[in-house]
Amino acid sequence: MPTRDEIRKTITDVLIKDFDCPPDKLTDDAKLFEDLDLDSIDAVDLVVRLQSFIKKRVDPESFQQIRTLGDVIDTIEKLVNEK
Repeated sequence: MPTRDEIRKTITDVLIKDFDCPPDKLTDDAKLFEDLDLDSIDAVDLVVRLQSFIKKRVDPESFQQIRTLGDVIDTIEKLVNEK
């Protein structure tokens, strides 16, 4: 089971590599749409990439309230720790 730091590293690596997000903007309080310039299609792509990392299906409803990078990390950590 990945640790919170491993989850954070995976997510930030994906955001840097696949979405060209500047590393210095990848803080827990960075807003996905405003600060990182992601759009709704990018958000779906991010979810798909994270599903392959955690080996679980991500319910789209669990991502509806996500606004920040910290929210993404919290949600993925919760999914990883579910039995």
